Amino acid sequence: MQQATDTRELIDVELLGLRLRGTFHRPVGPFAEPFSVMRSGSSRQGRTAILFLNSLALPRAATGDSAVYWAHSFAERGYPAFRFDLPGLGDSDGETSTDLLDFINAGGYAPSATALAKELAARVGISEVVIIGHCAGSVTAVFAAAACEQCKGLILMDPYFHLPVAKRPEVREKLSDWVRRSSIGRMLSNLYDRAKVVRLFLRGATPPGNANVALLGKWKQVAGAGLPILMFKAPGIKATGSKPRLGEFDYIQHVLKLAGRKSRVMVKTVEKADHSFANRAGREAVREEIESWLDMYFPLQGFEASAQPASLSTVSYKQNDSTRTTMAHSSHDCALEGR
Repeated sequence: MQQATDTRELIDVELLGLRLRGTFHRPVGPFAEPFSVMRSGSSRQGRTAILFLNSLALPRAATGDSAVYWAHSFAERGYPAFRFDLPGLGDSDGETSTDLLDFINAGGYAPSATALAKELAARVGISEVVIIGHCAGSVTAVFAAAACEQCKGLILMDPYFHLPVAKRPEVREKLSDWVRRSSIGRMLSNLYDRAKVVRLFLRGATPPGNANVALLGKWKQVAGAGLPILMFKAPGIKATGSKPRLGEFDYIQHVLKLAGRKSRVMVKTVEKADHSFANRAGREAVREEIESWLDMYFPLQGFEASAQPASLSTVSYKQNDSTRTTMAHSSHDCALEGR
């Protein structure tokens, strides 16, 4: 198998007695050394590395190779980008927990993510790492940030702050299917939502019983300390923008209040994206917002990103009734695609 291209390299690191495997997207410019020749102590001041974590059991390429696209784009701008499989996931060694969702929600992968960020920062010779997590990966990212000295920023994509059930009962699934197909079912569903509004009003600002209290505590720790955090939301079922479905607890408003006055949290709703953000409008909007956010909080020093990298092409697309100029990733065949 081809192990490297001009822009990408398959790498592995030994951590906590396990071999973790990932992909290194080399930044353009004077710091584009292969990972194999990088040495701790090298001076790369002004450079921030970006670390992508798995979303639940998805491989590090993410849905539709969306993480590949984003990592490549950020490396083109000069940011070293890493996509790694955590223990037991993808290509990495280790056993997957039989209760993977519960393991993640309890912060089980935080020690691995923290150790990984520390090792990569030392190898690349920098002190700043931005961790990106999607869905369940965002849970790991928050837990890791609370214990990781090298983590200087978080990007959370459709995070959740409750304790979801891995699989709903079969009766519940059948009922949901009937509601979606039946006009009577949809009417009853709307009435049920309105009834939940009353319960929500009586509860006030108190989170529901299935809130992930440990996660909310870690969030308050990192967000309250002023860590720059960029949060993406995709429209939910029967929801508007970042607001939840009628009758559902508004976790976004809750965590913003928990963050306090010193927080640097930005929330962006991508109206035309789905939960994965892997469709064209989603992945391009996410890329644009992250690039602007990186320029704001982690500007590159002594390096000018090219206005239009050679592997990107300019296209226009329609979004929210306005035409926007963006950059589209040029696909190419190589042995590393999707890895």
